[in-house]
Amino acid sequence: MTPQLPDVQASSPDVTVGLNRVGVTGVEKLVEIAREDKRPYVLMAEFEVFVDLPSWRKGADMSRNMEVIDETLEAAVSRTDYRLEDICGNAAERLLEKHDYTEQAEVRMEAEFVTREQTPASDLPTQSTADVIASATATEDGTDEEIGACVTGMTVCPCSQGMSAARARETLREQGVDDETIEEFLREVPQPGHSQRGHATITIESEGGPDVDLVELIEVARDSMSARIYNLAKRPDEDHMTYQAHLDAKFVEDCVRAMAEGVVEEFPELDDDAVVYMEQSNDESIHQHNAHAERLADVATLRSEVNGDD
Repeated sequence: MTPQLPDVQASSPDVTVGLNRVGVTGVEKLVEIAREDKRPYVLMAEFEVFVDLPSWRKGADMSRNMEVIDETLEAAVSRTDYRLEDICGNAAERLLEKHDYTEQAEVRMEAEFVTREQTPASDLPTQSTADVIASATATEDGTDEEIGACVTGMTVCPCSQGMSAARARETLREQGVDDETIEEFLREVPQPGHSQRGHATITIESEGGPDVDLVELIEVARDSMSARIYNLAKRPDEDHMTYQAHLDAKFVEDCVRAMAEGVVEEFPELDDDAVVYMEQSNDESIHQHNAHAERLADVATLRSEVNGDD
């Protein structure tokens, strides 16, 4: 006869203190998102799964967390209307059902997302990568879902570029070049400025999940910096990226504002109360520190600011 195993987690703790988040991290799972008439998205994802724990209970049922993730992924594979954030939302709601003692469940997923594209000058096939983020928080009042991405690009400092332009202007005047020709030259040939590898992050959160296309969101993030970068780059591509970056020099603050403008323009159907988080972090080339800027705001506020209503 199999002995009845004790449920130690359900016993009372020695110290009756409740906990906000109890669960598992570093859960690696293969995620497949079916798409109608297209190849499915296949990602190697890492999950974090949490529930809150009341003061009277010693521990959470960790195995149920793993079970819920597996159940949700199996359901997602057979549906063409599932989004990454839906996986997290569905899993969070199932956690509430399976843990009758909890009032809030959270699921977070991160994965590397690969898209195909062409190089900008040589027109060769290549790939680009983005770190995608999806999460959900479920309570008895409803489920908030989040989708986002972090991408890498290139930025050029307008301040150092301005100093280079001033030096070029002075040198050309000393050579007898007239001002009109100098200004025309500087418009056509942007001057050097120190460059950085930039990291742009955008996430959008709303009840039930924001109605945005993940690939379009990645495009907004990539376009927010001075220039895109590519895994493959022949010499014409390197020249293109360098020229474009210096033609559109941006401070770290400018990148965040460009993200805000992109979100407002590309996703007009977003609810006013959807929350947008935007972050830009630049790995400085001539400083030992990095530059950073971020913004958290609802869509209504961003629309008002971008459209100049304030």
